[in-house]
Amino acid sequence: MTVTKTKSPVNPKHSKIWQTVQAIPVGKIASYGQIADLAGLPGRARLVGKALGTAPKEGWRGQSVPWYRVLNSQGKISFPLGSENFERQKNLLQDEQVVVIGVRVKLKEFQWQPDLAELLFVLEH
Repeated sequence: MTVTKTKSPVNPKHSKIWQTVQAIPVGKIASYGQIADLAGLPGRARLVGKALGTAPKEGWRGQSVPWYRVLNSQGKISFPLGSENFERQKNLLQDEQVVVIGVRVKLKEFQWQPDLAELLFVLEH
């Protein structure tokens, strides 16, 4: 008897989060809480972190999930300073012209503020 592996079903909340993160424009960032709210999951910032940690490496619906554009509510990178993941996220942000000073990004300058068209036609609720 052979056992075939099947892909486990995708958590629908995770797919909403991934789709929302894919909508963040290049050169902009969002907070975990902001993504939770925009994905229709208010108060679920920790779920956003968990979903990003399980995002498919090959992408979702034909696009990569730009996990590195999501920071904590103070605009800080959540990985420990100097860790490999911290440096990777910092470099990816800087590649998009996002200025990282120490561990922080200035939210007033770089935070994504979706316009009405994005809210109505791009994001699923």
